[in-house]
Amino acid sequence: MQASIIAAALTIIAAAALPGCGAHSSSRQDTFAPFKLRPQVEDAYGYTHAIRVGDRIMISGAVSMDDEGKPTAVGDLPQQVRNCYADLAKVLKHYGCTFNDVVAENIFTTDMPAFLKASAYRAEIYGTRYPTGTWLEVKGLALPEFMIEIELEVHAKHR
Repeated sequence: MQASIIAAALTIIAAAALPGCGAHSSSRQDTFAPFKLRPQVEDAYGYTHAIRVGDRIMISGAVSMDDEGKPTAVGDLPQQVRNCYADLAKVLKHYGCTFNDVVAENIFTTDMPAFLKASAYRAEIYGTRYPTGTWLEVKGLALPEFMIEIELEVHAKHR
């Protein structure tokens, strides 16, 4: 309950900081750039994988799934971690960015001890420059086979 209240508050704060929020203007089309990694899955569940607004790119949590939305690497957390980062790399590439542009990374896992063992893989992604972020152990994710979900925020002013 407390986590959902905090998430709602953060969403309100983020919305207040975004240009064009609360007002409808034609200039929004110039700065609002959504990207769907898996359009059929995203349309079915009612979300967009990433949205660029000005210099900010917000990327929804990546999970280990195939293009039809079926879980992959079931029971294999280290492989799910690699699959998530592979999908995130595709989204970053779409916007002309890399993991060097990531400023925040939030990780949700159903098995924190296993994730802590697998987290060394992040050094291959980020090198020695890590973004800010939060790691949370949760009771469950969208499907019971998902063991990890990784969301990013990117600063892309130079792109």
